[in-house]
Parts: sequence; C-alpha cells; structure tokens
Amino acid sequence: MIKLKIKSGDLVRVIAGDHKGQEGKVLRVLREKNKAVVEGVNMVSKHTKPSAQNPQGGIVKKEAPIQISNIALIDPKTKGTTKVGFKIEGDKKVRFSKKSNQVL
Repeated sequence: MIKLKIKSGDLVRVIAGDHKGQEGKVLRVLREKNKAVVEGVNMVSKHTKPSAQNPQGGIVKKEAPIQISNIALIDPKTKGTTKVGFKIEGDKKVRFSKKSNQVL
C-alpha cells in the first residue's frame, strides 16, 4: 500500500477535471483504488429500485470517488492549495503544510 497525504476530514480543492475549483471535505479515502470521496463534488445520479428502506425508489444523488491526483489540500492559514510534508516532532510523525510550514 502506498502512503497517501490526504486523510478523511481534510478540506480539499479539485485542481483538475470537470469539477475543477470546487471545494469540500474528504468523507473517505479508498487507498487501494487511489481515490477519495469528497463532499458535494462529483455527484452522480443512481437509480434505485423500491425496497424496504426506500419504498418509493427513484433517483438518488450521491458522491462518486475522485482521483487523489486531482485534489489538493487547502492550507488553513493561506486558504490556498498546498503540498503536504512529513516531519518528526519529538517522537511523533506529523503532517505539515509546505506553504506555511504549519502542522496540519
């Protein structure tokens, strides 16, 4: 498995593709597929059959996964996109913003 620099709960901006410029919170990360599900981005329509939970059925809007390479972390200090680095502080490994050098 590769180490990803984006985690669930991070605020990210889409930097490439049809949804370029949209921002949202990462809901979950799919490490084996190298994708992430971002809140309100890459919405798809899913047709559902009537079931016990949804007796009406119909069309449901939900987020589809987006490639990790197409999203960038938003720096909380500068509000722009940033790259992520790792460093050791004391005995802990922490992520930091390469733009503002602030621990994330």
